[in-house]
Formats: sequence, C-alpha cells, structure tokens
Amino acid sequence: MYWTLELAAKLEDAPWPASKDELIDFAIRSGAPLEVIENLQEIEDEGEIYESIEDIWPDYPSKDDFFFNEDEY
Repeated sequence: MYWTLELAAKLEDAPWPASKDELIDFAIRSGAPLEVIENLQEIEDEGEIYESIEDIWPDYPSKDDFFFNEDEY
C-alpha cells in the first residue's frame, strides 16, 4: 500500500467518519483511481471507524506542513 498526495486527495470529500467499506464505496462511486481502491482494500480492518485521512495515512501533510504565509495573499 502506498499513498501520494494525489491519491489521498481523492478522499478529501469522503463522508467522514467512515468505515473501510464506506470509503471503498465512496471511492468507486466518485471515480477514484484504482490505486485508491486497492489501498483501501489493503487496510487491515477490525471494524474501525476512520475520522479522517490521517487515520489511514498518518503522514498526510497538514496546512502546518507547508511554508507559506496565508496573510500575504
């Protein structure tokens, strides 16, 4: 399983919180690339509910990870 920003971005509009099956269903219905669906299927699921993409990909960058000043724009 591998995630990139491009792949993870396909789940930004997912109905959080969601189960693994709900996320797979969302990915299929929204036309996400096959890699997103495969990544979701590889998650070891114990009936967990995921609150956000960070629960699936802990290294997902947040706004704090980018070095720009929003006040300048």
